[in-house]
Amino acid sequence: MSMHSFYENAPKHLVAVDCIIFGFEDGKLKLLIIKRKVDPMAGAWSLVGGFVQDEESTDEAAARVLKQTTGMENIYMDQLHTYGEVNRDTGSRVIAVTYYALIRIKEHDRLLANEHGAHWLSLHQIPELIFDHNLMLQEAMKRLREKVRFHPVGFELLPEKFTLPQLRNLYEEIYQRELDKRNFRKKILAMNILEKLEEKDKTSSKKGAHLYRFDKQKYELLMETGFGFTM
Repeated sequence: MSMHSFYENAPKHLVAVDCIIFGFEDGKLKLLIIKRKVDPMAGAWSLVGGFVQDEESTDEAAARVLKQTTGMENIYMDQLHTYGEVNRDTGSRVIAVTYYALIRIKEHDRLLANEHGAHWLSLHQIPELIFDHNLMLQEAMKRLREKVRFHPVGFELLPEKFTLPQLRNLYEEIYQRELDKRNFRKKILAMNILEKLEEKDKTSSKKGAHLYRFDKQKYELLMETGFGFTM
């Protein structure tokens, strides 16, 4: 059998990328989902996704889908899993590669997101999604929890300046449980990746809470080398 006929006779499948896009707003971890515009299941809720084009890698396809929906580039993104169940998509045989992404909600293009029928919903508001997309979300949350144990991903979700309660709130949303205030403060400050600012956030009290920002160099080093952070 020639190489040409070997490839010619091989089965052909569609390859899609599905993006689990997380953001953090109003003290809530949120997910960007869209109302599907095409059959099957037009009008149902879906993750943001699309098919991999001939000239693209799966990474490039995911980056394109993210830019088309949010207007943002160079987003923190990580490949998660491949879903290849035979009947997972009722439209055709589709193999899906998932990516989870972390973005600052305030920096994305809301008008662009609206054009795509995209909405930010907190984790408690997530409806039934199409196909196996709820399973994809569960897997992404599991990976995110593993990630924050070893890498300080908060920088990707928080504004440039934030309070320690806001940072703790983010971790509580990821872990979906309350964390001890003193223990969290002690552990996060011991990492030596935060720069304490003179400014205060006085939205919640007259006394106010000190604002912090990540020391970018120390943060990036810790992102590369990792650390142990259990609560």
